[in-house]
Amino acid sequence: MPIVVVHYNPLFWVRLCALVFSCVAFAVTVHGADLSHGTGDWCVFCWAFSFAGTLLVLLVELFGLQTRAPVSWKNFPITFACYASLLCLSASIIFPLYFLKGQTSRSEAHNYRIVATVFSCLATISYICEVSISKARPGEVAGYMATAPGLLKVCETFVACVIFVFISDPVSYDSHDALRWCLAVFCICFILSAAIIVLCICECTGCLPFPFARFLSAYAVLAVVMYLSATIIWPIFKFDEKHGGTSRPYSCRRYEGLCDWDRLLAVAVLTAVNFVLYLADLIYSARLVFVTV
Repeated sequence: MPIVVVHYNPLFWVRLCALVFSCVAFAVTVHGADLSHGTGDWCVFCWAFSFAGTLLVLLVELFGLQTRAPVSWKNFPITFACYASLLCLSASIIFPLYFLKGQTSRSEAHNYRIVATVFSCLATISYICEVSISKARPGEVAGYMATAPGLLKVCETFVACVIFVFISDPVSYDSHDALRWCLAVFCICFILSAAIIVLCICECTGCLPFPFARFLSAYAVLAVVMYLSATIIWPIFKFDEKHGGTSRPYSCRRYEGLCDWDRLLAVAVLTAVNFVLYLADLIYSARLVFVTV
């Protein structure tokens, strides 16, 4: 019979705070925020998903079921915490942008939106603290996802998902073969990074027909080169008038949220961000000598 084990370490209390904050954020939003835009559903999903995952992690650890979990408990909790911090961070930015920006009325729904934004920020801080507490220290034996390269891969996949959202609505990669190459870069790197994360969480890295460490190093080099090309190509074919690009339309100033041109700019910025992340991943992977997967 499972025995409830109560933890008094900082990690437990940080997770408990994240659980409460994310719960309050989506509860007050659903209750009275009066959402009229599909973006609000995404924010609610971010908070509800983070709440559900944190509740699962807390229950597993309270009942001491880590050894019975079908995943590596050295890798799963910190991986989820990193994704949850990114999800809550995105909601903390998107929600006020669409539901508080330019609002002058002090209605009850407006107050609910302010509360949701505040608790979303608190949840983000809590998850960041959890990641900071859980990550591996130099000289410490830990799961791969608790190291800097592992956490960077979580960020890389998340940024790629945001890029996919921006380039698909509206479709902005089918006007030139160079832009299709950028799409291929985003897809290939996302799939490989996601596969690495899944292999580590499921503890299947030993099943590969080649050394996992060599694969990580080779992939890091490949990703840096591919993202460098996309970082250069995307702005040229989207913002340089000689190659069919355009400047920011005047109508974007009156647009609620992000207009189509702003989305193109966001893709350019996020591509550069992912290039930096993959470059850091390459540097850390070359120096990583204290991890067992």
